Amino acid sequence: MKITELLKKDGVKLGVSAATQAEAIDELVDLQVACGAVNDRAKYRQAVLDREAQFSTAVGEGIAIPHAKTAAVSKAGLVAITVPAGVDWKAPDGKPSDLIFLIAAPDTQANVHLEVLAKLSALLMHADFAAALRAAKTPEEFLAAIDKAEAEHDAEQAAKEAKAAAAKAAREAAAAGAAAPAADTGLPQVLAITACPTGIAHTYMAAENLEKVAEQMGVTIKVETQGSVGTKNALTAEEIAACKGIIIAADKGIELGRFNGKPLYSTNVSAGINDAEKLINIIMNGEAPICHAEGGASAPAASGATESLGSTVYKHLMNGVSHMLPFVVGGGILMAISFLLDQAGMGTASYGSSTPLAAFFNLVGNQAFNFMLPILAGYISMSIADRPGLAPGFVGGWIAKQGYTLGYLATAMDAEAQGALISGGFIAALFAGFAAGYITYGIEKACDKLPDSLEGIKPVLLYPLISIFLIGLVMLALNPIFGAINAWLSNALAGMGTGNMVLLGAVVGGMMSVDMGGPFNKAAYVFGTAMLADGTSTGQIIMASVMVGGMVPPIAIALSTTIFKNRWSSADRKAGVVNYIMGLSFITEGAIPYAAADPGRVLPSCIIGSALAGAISAAFGCTSPAPHGGAWVIAVIGNPVMYLAALAIGAVVACLILSFLKKPLAAEEAGLAK
Repeated sequence: MKITELLKKDGVKLGVSAATQAEAIDELVDLQVACGAVNDRAKYRQAVLDREAQFSTAVGEGIAIPHAKTAAVSKAGLVAITVPAGVDWKAPDGKPSDLIFLIAAPDTQANVHLEVLAKLSALLMHADFAAALRAAKTPEEFLAAIDKAEAEHDAEQAAKEAKAAAAKAAREAAAAGAAAPAADTGLPQVLAITACPTGIAHTYMAAENLEKVAEQMGVTIKVETQGSVGTKNALTAEEIAACKGIIIAADKGIELGRFNGKPLYSTNVSAGINDAEKLINIIMNGEAPICHAEGGASAPAASGATESLGSTVYKHLMNGVSHMLPFVVGGGILMAISFLLDQAGMGTASYGSSTPLAAFFNLVGNQAFNFMLPILAGYISMSIADRPGLAPGFVGGWIAKQGYTLGYLATAMDAEAQGALISGGFIAALFAGFAAGYITYGIEKACDKLPDSLEGIKPVLLYPLISIFLIGLVMLALNPIFGAINAWLSNALAGMGTGNMVLLGAVVGGMMSVDMGGPFNKAAYVFGTAMLADGTSTGQIIMASVMVGGMVPPIAIALSTTIFKNRWSSADRKAGVVNYIMGLSFITEGAIPYAAADPGRVLPSCIIGSALAGAISAAFGCTSPAPHGGAWVIAVIGNPVMYLAALAIGAVVACLILSFLKKPLAAEEAGLAK
């Protein structure tokens, strides 16, 4: 398919007068509608604006390529305008954009059109081509300039492929002992990978510019593109072994295992477009650091790009959360099944495991939960320090979960001392993950100064030995802080007494959402079970408030992902359904992945909803003789109607607050058709 098969005469408008970016987008959207590519103008326009809100689609040198992939597009389309006065498009070079293309991509069609758009992106990196488009007096001249440049580009690509094939044949012949053919047998000096989240324009523009600048510098280069049409021009093991180094110009994770031990410089895709000469010089001058990515780690934070602290923390956090989620979901459902099967144990402390079948599900589910926090910490650490960070992260997460301290070592054989340990919960595991990651990263940097002869033992001996030792020391030293918090909370709750049951219900209910399985949560639960053991109705009221408070967070999140779909990614929504089961089963931990990913919004919302539910339950004298079970023990709940009402009110309030606090995602990010 040629570019002009997508871009028609009716889709080109020259000499447009647009004072703002929004006015320019309106002109472009109207052209798409007129060309029959769009079936819902408003939704398509909003999709374009949402994409622009993520980061500017201007690439510099007066060029912008806005785009949107949405169900509001009926067929692939391309339109273009020229704006002689220019429009501020927040370009990286600060120049106004006067040559603007708008891409319309349907969300159901195959990606054949993306190859054409990739070619256009590459062509636009040539100043003479862009100048010819700007100089066009009519749409026909505009399209003719594109056809001419495309034909030249195709011929150049064919020549490059023929030259590469001849060079490969020469190398194979030489390796076989035959006389080498008269061809260039040299391998590329520099390798590169370009990629961006959408993979439509920036990926290919960066690749083209790197190739163009390398040719001007007299440097041979090969660029692999990882775009929407898949991986193109893939780098081979032979090329990797022979090159001087690798440039990663990408705004998404790149597999680095194949580059282990090679000089590698990581930056963002915009640098490939705007700073190609600088990147190539870094490799050619031997200034790139050595890649340590045994086992296939992903690209670390860009070496030469500025990335906000929040963005960096979020990226590492999400790596831990995404790996932790299967343990939460699988373990939680198995535990819910154990409660459903164990009607014989209802109302007892052994509810969920009083029969062999129920005990089986409960045991397996609990074991999955035991891995949850170490997994979270391990993969946060791995995101920071690559594969060497995995072991110390796991160890730190486990120590956090178990609550081990330096004082525990002196009484390690004392069963009572072991029973007194209090887990730090997911907050401690988060700390352990980041601490282990940055400790390991520091060790890696320090070991770079060691002789090359020790390169082989660093990942298998030095990194794990030193990092595990240090994270163990850190967590053993800091875990008493979490234990002290837990003891303080327990004493504070006990000191409140039972004079104001509504207030007490609100406090214990809210505390169930503070850290969802950590010291706050456990303090409230231990207080509730201790009061329940007294055998009084007061104890049963407190236990009911504790349990309903712990049921609110998963259900609130499930409701939000169901009702307010545009606040959540597709993966969040799919996982959110499971939280209905977890919430009804009093498994608060189902909300942990969401709380860990966005604590500033999730935790306050859930705390308010849980406190409200706990207060309502206590106000209406709802009681629970069971220490666990959630909705599955409704048959033994006192005043069950108001208990369910308290749960519903608390969950709905938390859902509404959370959904109000979270900003709607762009259609592409949310995975929803606009």
